[in-house]
Amino acid sequence: MQAFRNLPRRHALSWCVAATVTAMGLCQSMPARAQSKEVITFAGVTFSEAGRGDRLKAWVEKFNKSQAAIEVQPIAIPFASFAKTVFTQMGGGAGPDLVRMDLIDYYAAVQSKRILPLDDLLKGGTYRFSAPDKYMHVEGVRYGVPFEISNYVMLYNPALLKGGKPPATFDELVEATKAATGNGVFGYAYRATMAEGNGFWQDLCNFVYGFGGRWSDASGNLTLNDPKVVDGVTAYKRIYDAGVTPKGADAATYRRMFWERKVAIEVDNGGVAGIFTQQAPDLPFAAAPSPFPTRAQGMVLAPLTINANTKHKAAAETFFKWTLQPENQAELQELLGASNVATVIERSPELVAKRPWLKVYDDQAANSVPQLVQGLEVKTPEIQQIVLEQVLKVLQGGMEPKKAMDDAQRLASSRVLRK
Repeated sequence: MQAFRNLPRRHALSWCVAATVTAMGLCQSMPARAQSKEVITFAGVTFSEAGRGDRLKAWVEKFNKSQAAIEVQPIAIPFASFAKTVFTQMGGGAGPDLVRMDLIDYYAAVQSKRILPLDDLLKGGTYRFSAPDKYMHVEGVRYGVPFEISNYVMLYNPALLKGGKPPATFDELVEATKAATGNGVFGYAYRATMAEGNGFWQDLCNFVYGFGGRWSDASGNLTLNDPKVVDGVTAYKRIYDAGVTPKGADAATYRRMFWERKVAIEVDNGGVAGIFTQQAPDLPFAAAPSPFPTRAQGMVLAPLTINANTKHKAAAETFFKWTLQPENQAELQELLGASNVATVIERSPELVAKRPWLKVYDDQAANSVPQLVQGLEVKTPEIQQIVLEQVLKVLQGGMEPKKAMDDAQRLASSRVLRK
């Protein structure tokens, strides 16, 4: 694998940029140390979020109150600067003791030995880990546990669909979105511009995975031109050509359009469903499995890890094991909304009755796949760029999907893998 300087990515993993300034900013953001307890720090994007951030801090405070000798201090870092802030610290031999990070950062951190292996810590435990936990093992070694898992399913407004029923197949999806389009309403929405490249990639992954394709095989060999990948790209173009989407709209715009009853269907993650509930409590939206040939869809997976630089390993491990206790897992899942956690937690019948779409998201977990190139995870941003450029030639230039993906396979092999 390549060194960190060769890891381009969407939130700029600039491993050696402004390390001193960043470190000073992080240190200044930390509260004063408690004098009577061993203090460990926990950095996560969620702490900076409105609503969920305060609830997560309260959850951490529950741990603090249960401990006589340990205190966890949350560090809130916004998404845009999180990776650079934390990894420049870790690269300098410091950084937070506990880190909730994106999955691509997780693989990079494992590669550079920035986080600790956890097999011994969890050995002998009776944990019922959820299906996505398998992605926490790298070459047979565990370095983290899922802190938050956000799945993708189809969200729809029954009032905008004929008969109020969701499509169950892709052909039905095309027909339903055509029927719903008109009078200022669009049948479907997704991203298809380089201005929203990361979201474009997420949406494309759902189509490719749903049609049975993967970007690589189990051995890490690129399969960008596999027939099933081509099928997914062809389906993406079919929706694009159907005239059922607000072309050029970014995610913030079309998600607002959805809660304003101007979009009938979109495939999106659980966090978005939570936003709809907050922004439009009376919106009659529902959820169903995405109407593709297979149930596979993308997911956003954020692991919890222990910094290899920590001077408080035992205290960090105590918090780790506390998070995995069933009661604490249940509270964490509830505060996160439509997301899942490390272990399988059944939601209360009362909550499911109130928000039935939660069960659809929960049931999807077993079929979710990371939006990364398996075996080449840290190379994903480079491969993603090539794939999206080729898919745009399909959508806007009329290139045949097979030709575009053959070119993508060739370009990624030569430019990224140097073959």
